[in-house]
Amino acid sequence: MQFYLAPMEAVTGFVYRNVYESMFGEVDTYFAPFITPTQKKILKTRERKDVAPEHNVGIHLVPQILTNDAGQMMETCRFLAQRGYQEVNINLGCPAATVVTKGKGSGLLADPERLEQFLSDFFAANDALSANEQFRVSVKTRLGMEDISEFKHILEIYNSFPLQEVIIHPRVRSEFYNGIPHLDVFEEAMESCKAPVCYNGDIWNVEDYRFLKERFPKLSRVMLGRGVVANPGLVREIKTGTKIRKEELRTYHDALYEGYLADLGAEKDVFYKMKELWFYLGRNFADADKAIRAVQKSSKPEAYKEAVREVFTHDLKEIKGVFQC
Repeated sequence: MQFYLAPMEAVTGFVYRNVYESMFGEVDTYFAPFITPTQKKILKTRERKDVAPEHNVGIHLVPQILTNDAGQMMETCRFLAQRGYQEVNINLGCPAATVVTKGKGSGLLADPERLEQFLSDFFAANDALSANEQFRVSVKTRLGMEDISEFKHILEIYNSFPLQEVIIHPRVRSEFYNGIPHLDVFEEAMESCKAPVCYNGDIWNVEDYRFLKERFPKLSRVMLGRGVVANPGLVREIKTGTKIRKEELRTYHDALYEGYLADLGAEKDVFYKMKELWFYLGRNFADADKAIRAVQKSSKPEAYKEAVREVFTHDLKEIKGVFQC
């Protein structure tokens, strides 16, 4: 099984990846949170920093691009090529309203003709490059905007192009992250997709993983996101049965705090990063709701650190999964 770390905006940037790799290092490929090229600028300063080779030493990183413009896509690829990248992922799954209303992310799935034209224009430009310059391209997709019936046509479009891989989060955009993923549709995709298929979505614990592996014996690659951010020891536990210890989780938290502080310089900016992380980390602790609320409400370093100390006096619990065997 190949394990991927999902691109999560404002969470799985280079500081996170380096801390995770140094402490756990159980994933095969990391996907960088999406780059959003515009007419004015191909990469923002933050995006350049995130994919800089010196910030990703020893990490197999695939940058993700969020766009519906083939020209901007190719310009971004050229920029990345100068930094040693030859593989990219197209974001066709982001459900955020600010993205969807611009016809990007899962919003592009609402217009199959435009989606097909975008891919056609990009691959025409990619094919015009010499063989050793061409980019390997994967997509991370949802099943559609409103209804799972949309995916049949979407998959036909994907099958028209030489995609490296199709990573499927088996929900439509209107579901966001709610409800049970549509595993029947994913099963059909595994059978009919010409490119290798990767499963993404709701692997919160070992039982979720085992359920999926039993349901799809031919599944050879999975992408984990929220489950790993909540429990950074999850992939190790899947592989070896070794559960994360509270001391490990505290070391992990502290390393992230120091990493963000070194990168950002101001603790008020570190709070933003860490509070986003606590939305997931808090799932690990039993009866710690009050302490976690104190973490989220803290505005000064000492108050934050005291609240964190209180959280870590609580016992760890099993993170509840999604799938019922």
